[in-house]
Amino acid sequence: MSNIDIAQRATMRPILQLAQERLGIPEESLESYGRYKAKVSLDFIKSLNDRPDGKLVLVTAVSPTPAGEGKTTTTVGLGDALNHIGKKAIICLREPALGPVFGMKGGAAGGGYSQVVPMEDINLHFTGDFSAISLAHNLLSALIDNHIHFGNELKFDTRRIAWRRVVDLNDRALRSIVVGLGTSNGYAREDGFDIVVASEIMAIFCLATSLHDLRERLGNIVIGTSLGGEPILARQLKAHGAMTVLLKQALAPNLVQTLENNPAFIHGGPFANIAHGCNSVIATRTALKLADYVVTEAGFGADLGAEKFVDIKCRKSGLKPSAAVIVATIRALKFHGGVNVADVGKENLGALRQGVVNLERHIDNVRNHYGIPCVVSINHRAEDTDAEVKLLIDSVAHQGVKVILARHFAEGSKGAIEVAHEVVNLCSQPSGFKFVYEDGATLWEKMQAIAQKIYHAADISADKNVRQQIQRLQDAGYGHYPVCVAKTQYSFSTDPTLRGAPSGHTVNVREVRLAAGAQFIVMICGEIMTMPGLPRIPASVSIDVDEDGKICGLF
Repeated sequence: MSNIDIAQRATMRPILQLAQERLGIPEESLESYGRYKAKVSLDFIKSLNDRPDGKLVLVTAVSPTPAGEGKTTTTVGLGDALNHIGKKAIICLREPALGPVFGMKGGAAGGGYSQVVPMEDINLHFTGDFSAISLAHNLLSALIDNHIHFGNELKFDTRRIAWRRVVDLNDRALRSIVVGLGTSNGYAREDGFDIVVASEIMAIFCLATSLHDLRERLGNIVIGTSLGGEPILARQLKAHGAMTVLLKQALAPNLVQTLENNPAFIHGGPFANIAHGCNSVIATRTALKLADYVVTEAGFGADLGAEKFVDIKCRKSGLKPSAAVIVATIRALKFHGGVNVADVGKENLGALRQGVVNLERHIDNVRNHYGIPCVVSINHRAEDTDAEVKLLIDSVAHQGVKVILARHFAEGSKGAIEVAHEVVNLCSQPSGFKFVYEDGATLWEKMQAIAQKIYHAADISADKNVRQQIQRLQDAGYGHYPVCVAKTQYSFSTDPTLRGAPSGHTVNVREVRLAAGAQFIVMICGEIMTMPGLPRIPASVSIDVDEDGKICGLF
């Protein structure tokens, strides 16, 4: 049975009723979008400030592979399992983007019997948050070109405009374009589109702590450079007020439910490479006030995604995870052991033994460099053999971390009960949570610390121009910002073909970008695509609607 078949057979509860009974949110504090989706008002969220926080649990994973690991599925399954054993738990997820939904990845609402619903709505337009972010972003783009058209009072250097346009679809034809062609259409210049999740506004949206904070951050966006070499900010165009108005409704977090009728916040979705790849701070903080346990996830693996969760989201918001779950699949570890994707379903103990080093490296990062107690959850698949499961558990035994086989995809909450009990146990222990680097370190030292501690690189490098750019940012007062590393998610190195746990390599910083509104510095290492293209056979070709209006084929 497909994910959508399972989701469409679910018995959902009216969200207003669920919110009142399970979370104590009154109806007047909810804005419903149909029967099964609602936004929680910002005024209600303010009223929660004096409540104590619950325990925050981070779900992360081994280095991503084409075989897939099931991190979101595990997040949902663990949240359901915690509720199943009598704990009050909420899950917090990112919103899926339409680019991956119609492109290569498909939907992002979990899978099997560990899903959030209504799955079709969540994977498609949902409550319109991404549309609002796209509109706010493109309003700023239009204001820039309009300002230049009417005299360019701020003296934009039109060769150095830093603000592109966005759309929530994969479209490689828009990566590099020319705008302003024809008479009376402004001025001709090179431009381009990114996918909406790569917008700095998305990153700002998910780090903002209030409407006022959102407005201030939007005003601080650097949109270009003047002919005199000075940065030009969005507030100088008086753009941030109107942008905030467009985002005001979207800033309220979205409440939905799992297949087992447990509450879930799904809000925001920044790119996990060019940005920090986590759901909104507002949603996470709200959940912590409403539940004893909050289960959330970070993008990609524990090296790239969890590091940003720790050093950007937690550093900026004051959040501190009490426990972490590292998701692994046997087929993914066989891939890291050298097996081709087509063969990962076959038993191969030798490859599994070699691939375990990837998991061990992530355990080391989470436990020793982030200071978070952790458990390994093996996301069980039907083709996993008993010999493979035993080998994996035995191979990691010396780490002193529990390795638990979880069957939540096939069994729902019952399949993750053992993981839930271990998470509760870990949350009761003292946490040694820490950042990878100190605020006072220089930008170069921060990047170096990440590369050497988390990626096991020998050192970092950059050409003269990049080094000078980093120094200029340091001298301009941005040195206290955290570093957001943009690199391939598929390897600890910058070479996506190097599987397992490479070490001793050099991480080259080829470009640096200032995200002054989001308040971090992006260090780009290797080739990073901010506008993906569609694959030869896009996921969209399998999505349709039948004569009864039922959506079919959506992952």
